[in-house]
Amino acid sequence: MNVLHQVADLGRVPGPLHLAVGVFDGLHLGHAEVIDAASVSAREQGGTAVVVTFDPHPVQVLAPSNAPRLLTSTRHQIEMLGRNHGITNVLVVHFDEEFAAQTGEAFIQGVLEAAPEEGIGRICVGEDWQFGKGRSGNIDLLRRMGEEFGFAVTGVPTVEVLGDRVSSTRVREAVGAGDFDVAKQLLGRDYTVLGTVIKGRQIGRTIGFPTANLTVHSEQLPPTGVYAVSVVGQGDGWNGVANLGYRPTVEGGDVKRVLEVHLFDMSSDIYGEELEVTFVKFLRGEEKFDGIEALKTQISLDVEAARSVFA
Repeated sequence: MNVLHQVADLGRVPGPLHLAVGVFDGLHLGHAEVIDAASVSAREQGGTAVVVTFDPHPVQVLAPSNAPRLLTSTRHQIEMLGRNHGITNVLVVHFDEEFAAQTGEAFIQGVLEAAPEEGIGRICVGEDWQFGKGRSGNIDLLRRMGEEFGFAVTGVPTVEVLGDRVSSTRVREAVGAGDFDVAKQLLGRDYTVLGTVIKGRQIGRTIGFPTANLTVHSEQLPPTGVYAVSVVGQGDGWNGVANLGYRPTVEGGDVKRVLEVHLFDMSSDIYGEELEVTFVKFLRGEEKFDGIEALKTQISLDVEAARSVFA
């Protein structure tokens, strides 16, 4: 994957460029239409498809108190763009107050100036997407500039699922409610989170159920509880059982929510590795037990229940 971090870097990509531009948090079905439009344009007309996204999420800069948890961190988004969409070039624009002060026209003008000699072949966006200071950029502006500077514009219509517009907000609400079936219909794939394995207190190892503690990259998590999960990391994959919660039996409940996963038939050292976790089935809510022995008994039952999900 060729990841660019400055608009000026676009000049290093073989043109003409076919850009998919947007805040692609979640890479849901609507986002997929925009990205695929750029890919098809590049394939049919020659040149290179480039996804242009923003980090951090603009709301985290413009209205931080209202900023949602992400559905896909930038790292996760890049990984999925390559795996699911065949994208090999991504421009991650750093979004800050200075960048936010640009008008929509100034942003597109900067893109045009940075483009390689072959120029911009097409810009693809959601037809209702707005960008730039005061939301001064929109599909009408792009079409006017396209006529002036010689690039095509695709405004992708809104995608509807279950009678309403697909949006990152709807996906976030579905995941937050534990409704993975709805989330899957909005995403066109299973919802996953990406986390890095960190050192924990290793209590699970002492009771016969070693776990991988994950720090999740600011991504939306489902409700607290125990889940059957499937996990992928560095080309390998496992099934397992996960506890998402506050570990009340061990910690007394006075800690932040954590995700720990017991992976079946896995004994290698994976500290520091990134794991992608799919929540396959909710098994039970988190409970506080009368001591470690009662906890061990319940974990045994959870492992049996999770194994039966994958049988």
